[in-house]
Amino acid sequence: MGAHPHGWWILLHILLFVFWLGGDLGVYVSSRYVLQPGLPVAARSTALSIMSVLDLGPKICLVLILPSGITLMALEPHGAQRLLNGWSAGATWVFAALWLWLTVREHHRPGRRPWIRRADWAIRVALTASLWGVGLYTLLAAEPFGVRTDPRWLGAKVLLYATAIACGLGIRLTLRPFGAAFRDLAGSGGGDGVERTLRRAVNGCVPYVAGIWTCVLAAAALGVLKPGADL
Repeated sequence: MGAHPHGWWILLHILLFVFWLGGDLGVYVSSRYVLQPGLPVAARSTALSIMSVLDLGPKICLVLILPSGITLMALEPHGAQRLLNGWSAGATWVFAALWLWLTVREHHRPGRRPWIRRADWAIRVALTASLWGVGLYTLLAAEPFGVRTDPRWLGAKVLLYATAIACGLGIRLTLRPFGAAFRDLAGSGGGDGVERTLRRAVNGCVPYVAGIWTCVLAAAALGVLKPGADL
């Protein structure tokens, strides 16, 4: 069949999925060592540092999945050129660059600039709500946005991406007590109460992490198989 006309964009999209899942797995494994009370505090701090470094990868991938996906949609013949074209793809990349800057700054300097955290949070909430709406409309409408190629698989993929963002917000909320508890551990050696707080914060994130993995894997499968698409 020969090379795909926009194969490099497809490769980028696939690599973002791969690094998202791989980085998340590394974060999860590192978190198990952070919670081990039998380890010295220095070892647990090292595990936490590794966890933080690895966590930046999935954060970057989550942001860049959006413009790479919009670019792929704009390159396909779909009948909605007024909505999905080079201009809209370019605008999405500009938006993603700003969002990525906020994400990286907050990751490296958490809490130093409260407005950055608030802006990043607002973007994620707005995207989750709007993409859920777009995804549901794409699933339910006969020819959503004028697209005539039965893009229900794409609507489902958009819903999964929005759900992954929502799971990330759940992780942030659940982890709020973690920072103060770990500082207590490093400063005074902790105790049963501190250990319980750490376990509750980290283990409480497991359902959200499982949700993200499920969403990412299902979205990747939909992107490859395109069930029901009129190709």
